Amino acid sequence: MSSSVEHKEKAAQIGAVAIALVTVSDTRTSETDKNGEYLRGQLEELGHRLVEYRIIPDEKSEIEKALTDLIGENCDILIFNGGTGIGPRDVTIDIVEKKFEKHLPGFGEIFRMLSYEQIGSAAILSRAAAGYLGSTAVFCLPGSSKAVQLGWEKLIAPELRHLAWEQKRSNRLP
Repeated sequence: MSSSVEHKEKAAQIGAVAIALVTVSDTRTSETDKNGEYLRGQLEELGHRLVEYRIIPDEKSEIEKALTDLIGENCDILIFNGGTGIGPRDVTIDIVEKKFEKHLPGFGEIFRMLSYEQIGSAAILSRAAAGYLGSTAVFCLPGSSKAVQLGWEKLIAPELRHLAWEQKRSNRLP
């Protein structure tokens, strides 16, 4: 049995994963945030625990505050959606990536590969990224609904428990 399969079997035993969601947008509200609604529904359906949900503007101080507030023992996974493009107000990646203690470059690479299959060469405009800050895995997804669904269904959801288990396991090692 491969170590990946073995680890996922052990990770499946940890139960619900504590997840925080942050939508970064200057225009979305709780009534119009379809990505937040979709992700909250997915968490509920899979039996995970939503520890926080926020909508914040594309502002450096707001993104930094969300990181400070949500990183820690009570949050296994933090998902940002929005602010990952190349526009002048898209600063999520610029702020979050600098804080990563461990980068997960495969996430962005595979996300862009999968995105290329859907939208073609425009996938190069995506700066989707992931990494760890403390014991929390942080994902930064583009703000489009298709991108959030792609990232969630193909990459994040299948590995949620594994990501949380790996970090907890490595924190217990001597």
